[in-house]
Amino acid sequence: MEPSRRGSLMLLVASVIWGSTFVAQSLAAQHLRPFTFQFARSMLGAAALLPAILIADRVKKKKHGHTRPPAQADKRLLLKGGLACGLALFVATNLQQFGLEESGAGKAGFITALYILIVPILGLFLGHRARPALWVSVGIAAVGLYLLSVKSGFHISTGDALLILCAVAFAVQILLVDHYGLKVSGMKLCSLQFLVSGLLSGVLMILLEKPDATSILAAWGPLLYAGVLSSGVAYTLQIFGQRTTPPAIASLLMSLEAVFAVITAILVLGQVPTPREWAGSALMFSAILLAQRGQEQRPAV
Repeated sequence: MEPSRRGSLMLLVASVIWGSTFVAQSLAAQHLRPFTFQFARSMLGAAALLPAILIADRVKKKKHGHTRPPAQADKRLLLKGGLACGLALFVATNLQQFGLEESGAGKAGFITALYILIVPILGLFLGHRARPALWVSVGIAAVGLYLLSVKSGFHISTGDALLILCAVAFAVQILLVDHYGLKVSGMKLCSLQFLVSGLLSGVLMILLEKPDATSILAAWGPLLYAGVLSSGVAYTLQIFGQRTTPPAIASLLMSLEAVFAVITAILVLGQVPTPREWAGSALMFSAILLAQRGQEQRPAV
């Protein structure tokens, strides 16, 4: 399989997992407070990658013979990338979990997918150009978000506001992965970002929440799904998939998580959107598709 197709397949599988994880997060919220859930999920994700990292290092050593230990500069770059990506992930995932306490899984999936529009907008501050289609898509998305989230009297719920901020944080995390993912080991970067996110969540869990073993065991199924599959597997697929997939295509594939979130929310939770929410979702997804035409292609190097 060609590298670009293999990368696209990785991102598609990641989107399926991420979309269905909104259901797992909603189920876990019935037993666990957000920081407790994100602590357990992130630490599971970091631990799940350790065997894969050890195996990859062993295969590399066997293939190339004796290898020199990584230079101090490489270690510092990995540490810097892990800290930056982990901090962004910590903010994004916890905002998302708090938002899910008030918003349905399918609706949360579409609001979170706003990061697809935010990524190229933030890219403007990095010197990237955007085509007019991007600004049209932003306008369409604004109308879609209004239908999804704004109630009578122009009131937006706290949960939806948190999910919008979560989308901004995920956009930052994607840009950081794009920056560091080509320079360091993908699996090590992914494991380190979850370790950082988990430790930060653990500190706030101890300070603000009262975790207990009974609640954690009651949510073992959603925790394993979100920790091992969504965190350990899907985020690793994101890092490797982004390496060989053009940014516009990568963003489009990752945005499909919103569609899979709605499908799984209907099938598993019975959360059928209202006609207004269907219309808002359709407009937002149309904006996401159009936004791909507004992104600047990465120049060849």
